[in-house]
Amino acid sequence: MILTRDEILAEITAGRIGIEPFEADAIGPASIDLRLGSEIRIFSPMPQVIPIKVDSDFREMTYRLELEDKGYVIKPGELVLGMTLERITLPGDIAGWLGSRSRFARLGLMVHISAPFMQPGISNNQVLEILNTGPNYLKLIPGERICQFVFERCEGSAIYEGRFAGQHKGKW
Repeated sequence: MILTRDEILAEITAGRIGIEPFEADAIGPASIDLRLGSEIRIFSPMPQVIPIKVDSDFREMTYRLELEDKGYVIKPGELVLGMTLERITLPGDIAGWLGSRSRFARLGLMVHISAPFMQPGISNNQVLEILNTGPNYLKLIPGERICQFVFERCEGSAIYEGRFAGQHKGKW
């Protein structure tokens, strides 16, 4: 079951959902908008084929770039990794879905395109796969509400303790 605005606020007030930093006006009818943080990862061209294996590590083929007020211009067809400014903490019985905002998707910007499910029990800043599928250059601006998080109640309870548990700025 998807949580509506009132349910999201009730879970935050009860301390079951944590969002840091929190802006109440970012909550819509059934989701919360999240902002782009100040750091992105840019892919370096690799001379060899990258094997798609469990131990493949995006950090070996990217470098960090601290965004300043000027932002970053993403070219058509370019993929970069970003991170949400907000850290999301969920209890074991709430999971979530992270996706693009339609206003930016209509410009060709896809945010969090291939791994939208957020496990119950996470406490992370979310890494975003950001792809410019349009024909125009687009500017990524830190602090802009770039994506949305939809909360969903689980039947049962579980806590995510996988490879990406605890990711945050500087540790991703």
